[in-house]
Parts: sequence; structure tokens; C-alpha cells
Amino acid sequence: MLGELIGEVSGKDTGRRVLAAADGHAVLEVSFEGTGGYYGVTVSGFGTYETELRADGTVFGDGQGVDMTADGQTVTWHGSGLGHLTDGGVVQYRGAIFFSTTAPQLEKLNGVVGVFEFDAAPDGTSTGRIYEWK
Repeated sequence: MLGELIGEVSGKDTGRRVLAAADGHAVLEVSFEGTGGYYGVTVSGFGTYETELRADGTVFGDGQGVDMTADGQTVTWHGSGLGHLTDGGVVQYRGAIFFSTTAPQLEKLNGVVGVFEFDAAPDGTSTGRIYEWK
């Protein structure tokens, strides 16, 4: 069951590259930076994910990153999700994310599994929401 909203994030791609492309199959790497918040604490950060364009039209993504609070505390994360392309070219991912931090104000993140809704637009912008999974 979905629980409390952990936070919302938005970002912008800073780099893209093709890792593999053959026979209609492609693996892409996307790096990004963004801002948002977890449990009301503002963060900014960056990350990288690989996304595989699969033969059935779905997209599988796996990524990791680092977010920082205003006072220099860090939160690391690793997430994976399954997505699909919409008519407008947006990739809508849904998946799970796991956090690790020593930041006192965010230590609750260490004990939750997050589930996310993440939309990546063709112009390189992205938005997402993360909820507790209970």
C-alpha cells in the first residue's frame, strides 16, 4: 500500500550517450541534475541512469545518484523502473528507489522503500514523486 509522500523532484539532463545500438535494440545513458525535497527537507543533486529500449516497446531504467542538503549532508539512492513512451514522447517510469544517509533530519529514508512516478520529457526535463511503500 502507498503511504506518505516522501517528496517531489525535478531535473534537467546534462548529458546523454548511446552505450549500445544494434538490431533495433538500444541502451542509453542519461546524466541529470535537479532539485526537490524529502520529508520537507530541500535537496539538490545529480545522478545517472541507463535505460534499455526493449523490443516490446517498454523501457527499463536503472540509476543512482547523490543529493545534498543546504548544510552539506548527503543522501545516496539507487532506483529501477519500468516505463513506456506516451504519444508526446514522454517516458513515464514507475519503479522502486532505495536511500542511504547519515543526515539526522533524513535518517527516516534508511528504513523505507520508495515507489516513484517519474516522467522524462524529450526536451530533457523531468519530474517525479516518491511515496513510501508500506
